[in-house]
Amino acid sequence: MRWSTKIAGRRYGFGDLKSLLAKATPHRSGDVLAGLAAESAEERVAAQCLLADVPMRHFLEECLVPYEEDEVTRLIMDRHDVGAFAAVADLSVGEFRDWLLAYETDGEVLAALAAGLTPEMVAAVSKLMANQDLILVASKCRVVTRFRSTMGLPGRLSVRLQPNHPADDLRGIAASILDGLLLGCGDAVIGINPATDQVSTTCAMLEMMDGLIARYEIPTQSCVLAHVTTQLRAMEQGAPVDLVFQSIAGSEAAQASFGIDLALLGEAREAALSLKRGTLGNEVMYFETGQGSALSAGAHHGVDQQTMEARAYAVAREFSPLLVNTVVGFIGPEYLYDGKQIVRAGLEDHFCGKLLGLPMGCDVCHTNHAEADQDDMDTLLTLLGVAGCHYIMGVPGADDIMLGYQSSSFHDAHYLRQVLGKRPTPEFESWLEAQGITMPGGRLASSTRALAEAPAWLGLGSGVATGGGEQ
Repeated sequence: MRWSTKIAGRRYGFGDLKSLLAKATPHRSGDVLAGLAAESAEERVAAQCLLADVPMRHFLEECLVPYEEDEVTRLIMDRHDVGAFAAVADLSVGEFRDWLLAYETDGEVLAALAAGLTPEMVAAVSKLMANQDLILVASKCRVVTRFRSTMGLPGRLSVRLQPNHPADDLRGIAASILDGLLLGCGDAVIGINPATDQVSTTCAMLEMMDGLIARYEIPTQSCVLAHVTTQLRAMEQGAPVDLVFQSIAGSEAAQASFGIDLALLGEAREAALSLKRGTLGNEVMYFETGQGSALSAGAHHGVDQQTMEARAYAVAREFSPLLVNTVVGFIGPEYLYDGKQIVRAGLEDHFCGKLLGLPMGCDVCHTNHAEADQDDMDTLLTLLGVAGCHYIMGVPGADDIMLGYQSSSFHDAHYLRQVLGKRPTPEFESWLEAQGITMPGGRLASSTRALAEAPAWLGLGSGVATGGGEQ
């Protein structure tokens, strides 16, 4: 199907749906790099005007990535819930935007709709929305998940405690974990990115975190963000795996570049479920995504990077995750050039994930060679807090010295909780108060029993055992 319109005496034509979506996308460096971006603001407006009139049903008739060639496309189409879609089936994309913004479209309505939406539908409507629209609609969505803590409840903001170490030194990792816990962070997950993807290192990290969580009865979960095959081998060796992590993408070819497919993710989920380590629920998967990953792998099929990102959420949705987060500025300025692009992308990703029924968090971050700084990150952090983001990252000093990028800190979580009146998960909040780390209302205590026991927590006494993993 071809779309065309005339603006200011000039006719603009778009040969297929993927071209229309790409040209309607707010400007970003990744689409320019791929040769997909609109050549002018006028062309972008022309594409957006035409996109607003596209029937929602059309996204079920024209696949952006061929059904026969791509298992992610097959997943999207085969899992589509026609009954749930009925509520918006007769709308155009523009009418769908108006419907989403209506007072009557509340969280219950959006939850019932989620299974009826495809990633392409939510990506399309996001291209017609202002930042405030993305924030408003996402703030209506309620997605609650459980393992040892309850994520996504109204008025809550959680933190992934990210204690990475450039040499995988367990003593250094333990120090960062202690720092985060004493600042009230870690209720989403204590998640370590290993510097070396080895089974022995993964097992050592998992055993250290499991010992800490069990000894102090911390209502949280642990994860080592090794490759999914490494985590499977660790489970085979009896490692205490709570959550299985994997980076995912929006096409079969992009996922193949990560060394994964849908069958492997299903195998990992079943293995984790068999361990029965959750106390409140059994959502055992943790996924990360990021705009530009498919393009960087040469596996984007001519589709703009934001739509490809939304397609990754269909993969996540298939496996009922506890946590999903977009590592929005991590890939670099080739894909999101500056703070303005990173802010927009973070709001888009959060909106699309929540609308598709996912428990979305965001790594509010940038690389050191991007045209962005901590003021930009503070802006995105605040906007995501208003939008109801489930969780953010907690990195010592906001500077991940292992991965070499800038993220959010333990202190940033306190800023956001204070300014928006947010609190940790209920279970973790009670634990913090019982440990004397916080007082009722969330304020940090000036002195704590936990601080007095710090030597044991660090493994210097009878607490957490430490030992170097294989390097």
